[in-house]
Amino acid sequence: MFQEKLGTLADKTERLTHLAAHLAELSGSDAALAKRAALLSKADLLTEMVGEFGNLQGLMGRYYALADNEPAEVAWALEEQYYPKQSGSPTPASRNGQILALAEKIDTLAGIFSAGLIPTGDKDPYALRRAALGSLRILIENRLSLNIKALIGYALSLYSHSFDRDATAVLVTDFIFERLRGYCLDNGYSSDEFDAVMAVEPADPLDFMQRLEAVKRFRQLPEAESLAAANKRIRNILKKPDIAIVKQIDVLVEAQENALLNAAIASAQDIQPMLAEHDYQAVLSRLAQLRDAIDAFFDHVMVMTDDPGLRASRLSLLAFLSEQFLTCADISRLQA
Repeated sequence: MFQEKLGTLADKTERLTHLAAHLAELSGSDAALAKRAALLSKADLLTEMVGEFGNLQGLMGRYYALADNEPAEVAWALEEQYYPKQSGSPTPASRNGQILALAEKIDTLAGIFSAGLIPTGDKDPYALRRAALGSLRILIENRLSLNIKALIGYALSLYSHSFDRDATAVLVTDFIFERLRGYCLDNGYSSDEFDAVMAVEPADPLDFMQRLEAVKRFRQLPEAESLAAANKRIRNILKKPDIAIVKQIDVLVEAQENALLNAAIASAQDIQPMLAEHDYQAVLSRLAQLRDAIDAFFDHVMVMTDDPGLRASRLSLLAFLSEQFLTCADISRLQA
């Protein structure tokens, strides 16, 4: 029995075959090898060797698979499915092992949360915190680019018992990203840098880390503090309840606002290929070049003018600027 509401290890194995094949297809790996490894993943748990020595699970699976002339990629995956075994220990070295380990952890997270057995305080009998952190490390440290939200949704779809799938997906996602916060803080990133990236809700942990590194480097630029303050000012203006953004710039009269518009149009064009390459450091470096134009705008232009058409155009210009920065992160979250 895997868990009372979630069925037997045979049921779990069936889910793992679907999940592993799905992951293999997403990552451009061999789906047949992934399915084979998933099918054999729990077989060694029924042996007397593992029954007597539980810490040999996976390891014995590899030996039995090799003895039965299974492919080496399958055999190694059987051992690596439990990696990383603890904080700081290695993640799976083989791609097939990475896929099976990720499938194993995501299935457990999805299933246990769907059964309503959410960890509280120090109680975590199914080691879900370790599973979440392990999943993140596998993706990030092996440079696997996958949408974790979509993956959770797929894993939940493999369960047939009654539960709120949408609500559970949110709970699992939040749980995983809270572990990501701890991982990032442990690796030298600050809380406000994490919040700046989290504000734009990237669904791919590897992409999240690329954005986070870009933000960390951005704040070292001489323009960073001024731009963070300007973005905070822009965000505060745009969040006012009586503000309606029409995203149409019909008329601008001051030289500084026209200069900012031209600069913003140029930067929007320049950053598109950078975004396509996920080169967020280049994006933020390019946007940093807008500092002088933004400072001049706020020094000489009254945004909330009495002229409704002019006010709407100025607000649209600010929204246009804000959208460009939000392609990477919400740098208004950075503290001085």
